[in-house]
Amino acid sequence: MSIAMTPVAPTASFKDNLALLPSIDGIARIDLLDASGTVVATIPNEAGKQGSLKVYNYLQVCFGRLDAAAAEHGLAIFAEHTPDARARPGAHPNIDRMIDVIVKGTSLTIRAVP
Repeated sequence: MSIAMTPVAPTASFKDNLALLPSIDGIARIDLLDASGTVVATIPNEAGKQGSLKVYNYLQVCFGRLDAAAAEHGLAIFAEHTPDARARPGAHPNIDRMIDVIVKGTSLTIRAVP
């Protein structure tokens, strides 16, 4: 695996962390694919989803896929939203997915769609 970007050091603020991540200009959506290549989730570039889109795009740039290491880092990037997601499963599906990857030991391919 070659890392195209050195992972950032997450702060305690999701908003501050987003400012450290690469731009998502030109990305229409992120598709997440399972081991068989089936799209299991999509994150569109639209209001209310752009923070998650930016995090998943960043994880693809740094880690190449969503595996346990990428998911752990992603949870740190989501900062204050991670404890809320743990307390309220289903409230933050894009964080729930990271927790699921860690718990199950699975991985997903992250595909940015222009």
